[in-house]
Amino acid sequence: MIATRAGFTVLEVLTALVVVGVLVAVAVPTWQTHAMRVRRHEAMSALLDLQRAQDAYFGRNARYAGASQLSTAAPAGLGIDATTTHGYYSLALRTAGDGLAFEATAAPASGAGQSADERCARFTIDNLGQRRAADATGRDRSADCWH
Repeated sequence: MIATRAGFTVLEVLTALVVVGVLVAVAVPTWQTHAMRVRRHEAMSALLDLQRAQDAYFGRNARYAGASQLSTAAPAGLGIDATTTHGYYSLALRTAGDGLAFEATAAPASGAGQSADERCARFTIDNLGQRRAADATGRDRSADCWH
């Protein structure tokens, strides 16, 4: 009888490692891009919530709330946190002096991991419902980012 050995050859192990390496090299950047796109929805959702809160505030006060009223509980303010649910974006509110117009902005929060998103770096919405987005260089990306 001939004895056979069980196991893998060095060539088989190296082949398996190369295959795993290629899969990881493709999967990790794809996953990171997907995660970045999912986080963008957090910014858009927060801005839409802020717009709804502003509309309700306007209905009660005949003017829009100012930045200092962003996190103040309703009815005296909007009751909106200055950061989005998972903290990826910071919200800012700018209101016209007469209180008849506003623009809200969502920008990546520092240290939250979303600052690498150069394609859709900043989202805005105003009192007219106009939705805008800009990339890291300031170029308009509204059609790409607000979907």
